[in-house]
Amino acid sequence: MMIVRLALLPILSIAGICLAAYSVHAGNLPIVPAMGIVTPAASPFKTRVSASGIIEAKSRNIALGVGRPGLVTALPHDIGSTAASGDILIQIDDRDTKARLFARRAELLGTQQELARLKSLPRPEEVAPKAAALEVRKAQLADAQNLLELANKVADPRALSREDLTRRQSAVREAEANVSEAQSQLQLIKAGAWQPDLDIASAKIAVAQAAVSSAEAEQEQTQVRAPFAGEVLQVNVRVGEYAAAGQAAQAAIVLGDVTTLHVRADIDEMDTWRFRPEAVARAFLRGNPSISAKITFVAIEPLMVPKRSLTGSSREQVDTRVLQVLYALDPKDLPVKPGQLVDVSIEATAAPEAQSQPIQSQGVPK
Repeated sequence: MMIVRLALLPILSIAGICLAAYSVHAGNLPIVPAMGIVTPAASPFKTRVSASGIIEAKSRNIALGVGRPGLVTALPHDIGSTAASGDILIQIDDRDTKARLFARRAELLGTQQELARLKSLPRPEEVAPKAAALEVRKAQLADAQNLLELANKVADPRALSREDLTRRQSAVREAEANVSEAQSQLQLIKAGAWQPDLDIASAKIAVAQAAVSSAEAEQEQTQVRAPFAGEVLQVNVRVGEYAAAGQAAQAAIVLGDVTTLHVRADIDEMDTWRFRPEAVARAFLRGNPSISAKITFVAIEPLMVPKRSLTGSSREQVDTRVLQVLYALDPKDLPVKPGQLVDVSIEATAAPEAQSQPIQSQGVPK
């Protein structure tokens, strides 16, 4: 037993030395990089500017919101359907707005009828009674004048008392006043409506029309219409759900004109000097770089923005800024969808060779 123990210790020592030697050797071997799942796209240009691009609609991906919050009662267009300009995309419950609009239109109609009534004055039915009343007053005046004339013709002053003569004189003056009043009332009726009354009625119509316009605007806000012809790219509400309004609310529908697609390429600020708008450019499909298509320059957005989509390269920094360039892409040339990422390669100007120049030292003047 003692011999076995003495023989086991050297064996274990030799085994530990061998294991340590193997670990050191294996640690010094170069690490073979793992093969990528997909081979990166190979640019056809000798000198190039590489960029990351995202597919968007020609009109951009327009996020449409509701102008008035409420329950969604209808969605005439679903995801993937094509909407013409002016088509209703979302219908919000509009029972209250319809009721207000009906009331405002009724008020407007009432004010318009009131103005029309004032303009139609005088009515023939109102003139005839006033004219008849004037004739009655004239007849009463003539009768009072006859009685006074008879009293003045009495030869013997004692035949008629002074009180009776005074009463007849007062009756004439009263009859003359009644005639004057009847004439004024007849002229008032024939003159029609007073101009200030017409102005007040016109002002009421203007106020009622403004109320109708406001109610119509509220009614229009219950419908989200397509501002242009395009494809419904995304729908974030359903019938029966409550659609919120406001800047913080989620877009209810995303609409875009996909007859022509745009590629928004982010060119690193370090490569902007090498970019030329007239240069040839191609877009490569991620996942299958053998599929690519030529893209046509559209425009440059002059304002450089912070880079948001980093590719993972050690050269990239969070504070890197990019120049966004738009290219046009025919959907038939490349099987892509709005929002999809593609690799963009642009033929570029070759970098100039660095020329080292010795720094001349300037002597110190004596």
